[in-house]
Amino acid sequence: MTKNGYILSIDQGTTSSRAALISQEGNIVCQKNIEFKQYFPANGWVEHDPRDILSSTIDCIKYIINESKISPEDITTAGVTNQRETIVAWDKTSGDPVYNAIVWQDRRTEDICESLRKKNVEDLIQKKTGLLIDPYFSAPKIKWILENVDRAKSLIVDNNLLIGTIDTWLIWNLTNRRYHLTDVTNASRTMIYNIIDDCWDEELLKLFNIPREILPEVKSSMDNFGVISKDFFGSEIPITGVAGDQQAAAFGQLCIKKGMIKSTYGTGCFMLINTGPEIYQSQNKLLSTTAFKINDQKAYALEGSIFNAGTIVQWMRDELSFFEKAREIETLASDAKNDIVFIPAFTGLGAPYWRSDIRGSIHGITRDTSKSDLALAALKSVCFQSKDLYLSLQKDMASDDLNSVMRVDGGMSQNNLMMQYLADLLQINVERPVIQETTVVGAAYLAGLQHGIYKSIDDLKELWKTDCVFEPSSKNKKVNDDYGRWIEIIQKEIK
Repeated sequence: MTKNGYILSIDQGTTSSRAALISQEGNIVCQKNIEFKQYFPANGWVEHDPRDILSSTIDCIKYIINESKISPEDITTAGVTNQRETIVAWDKTSGDPVYNAIVWQDRRTEDICESLRKKNVEDLIQKKTGLLIDPYFSAPKIKWILENVDRAKSLIVDNNLLIGTIDTWLIWNLTNRRYHLTDVTNASRTMIYNIIDDCWDEELLKLFNIPREILPEVKSSMDNFGVISKDFFGSEIPITGVAGDQQAAAFGQLCIKKGMIKSTYGTGCFMLINTGPEIYQSQNKLLSTTAFKINDQKAYALEGSIFNAGTIVQWMRDELSFFEKAREIETLASDAKNDIVFIPAFTGLGAPYWRSDIRGSIHGITRDTSKSDLALAALKSVCFQSKDLYLSLQKDMASDDLNSVMRVDGGMSQNNLMMQYLADLLQINVERPVIQETTVVGAAYLAGLQHGIYKSIDDLKELWKTDCVFEPSSKNKKVNDDYGRWIEIIQKEIK
């Protein structure tokens, strides 16, 4: 490693924006998180104001610079990671969004997706992109904007419309509108990017009727993405690393070898396994995706996505007033006495079910059902979905290729009760790192490698520190019965 200042890591998430200053030793010197408003204009619709996303990101960066008293001149480089699949469209002349950002959780494009399924193009799309046809991904959202937003229709005629994922929106603004860029990991989640040939796919663009000209240039995860203008923070800061949040988390967890698994418990839950240079076409409704591309070396991953994890805790806090702070759910759940089953399908079920029409439900309520029972059922529901994903991974990959350890991160991974239950349920070790904000760390690692702060991945391995390993307990005999009941109810729901 070289002695070479600090790394700014920008982590733009689904419910909040975060910025952190990372030392070359991989420690978070200072960080700030700012929540912003969520918009739900119709059943299954989820939107953000792109201006809130930008302003909250800038405010986070200003805060950590002021709070840490670190000069912007001592910030060597910056990495960006972001909520994936969420789409912004804007006027490249005025810089104004033409519509709210359509969030990855949004389900309004189900009709578009259903029309594609009827065309029997799912195999074609999966072969080229690794993805299944679902409203989750970006292309149906782009198509919806182009067909339903009058401002977008007029701007596209004049060649003044730009579209991109959240990383693209931030880079374009922070570089004073100079660079319209994304990276391979974000592009791989759009459903119009060919992950084999590494390009926007002309056949898929035609299928969705999306002009290539409105899309950003695609770069490697480690690359030069322009320079943050000194107009923002008083000094120029080069952007040298970009990755979607789940790929950044996997990189921060150092899941860099084939078979290594991580599971992030944030707004949603996302389990990734590194499959190395080989693309595995899932037979069990998982997704193939680009894990990272550095120095022309590319690794792929299989991914399972759960739409609702931390949102369940947020819902109990904000809508039901069960507790004031999210971390209090562990204490509440530890007092549970009755078994109930919670299906957290607020915006449908993700992998391996892919049912956008299913909605949340609670089963087995009796007169003495308590808040504690509901809290524990909510935590268990995330674990059950994790087992769904893990069993799918086992079916798609040879057992010899699967690590016997799963690394975890995200806000819910701090819940010891839930992590122990997860280990018991999966019957593997669950390893939690000291620094659980692996998304910001992963983006920093990518930027630091590109800028030369780290000479190789071996430098990064020296920074790894384990906080706790949850080993499967043989005492908890009930977990299999719990999971069996979950499967029984799920099968009834999806009929």
